[in-house]
Amino acid sequence: MALFGKKKETKKSAEKAPVVDVSKALPTDYDLASVIVRPRITEKAVGMSEQNVYTFVVKSSASKFQVRDAVKALYNVTPVKVNTVNKKPAKRMVGSRNRVKHVAGLKKAYVYLKKGDTINIV
Repeated sequence: MALFGKKKETKKSAEKAPVVDVSKALPTDYDLASVIVRPRITEKAVGMSEQNVYTFVVKSSASKFQVRDAVKALYNVTPVKVNTVNKKPAKRMVGSRNRVKHVAGLKKAYVYLKKGDTINIV
């Protein structure tokens, strides 16, 4: 007379999850078009483009290698070097009453190209 003695059911055919081959996944399996947000067109950037240095606003989580791969894929040129700069968010005094305005931060990427390679931004 066992009150709690239920028979345990055993399943002979246990369902298995499908096996995914991880070795087929490439480390560059991400959206390259979303890495570069937009080209940065300022007076300094236009002047630097004459020396084959182009400036882009990129995602804040983007690495130099992701920016390099995105430039290769989108513009069909191979960068020699990529430098990144983080611009921190700041508060500025604006207006006649000196109100505080929040200026958003961003991440810039300077892409250096070989002589002869160009990127048509405009």
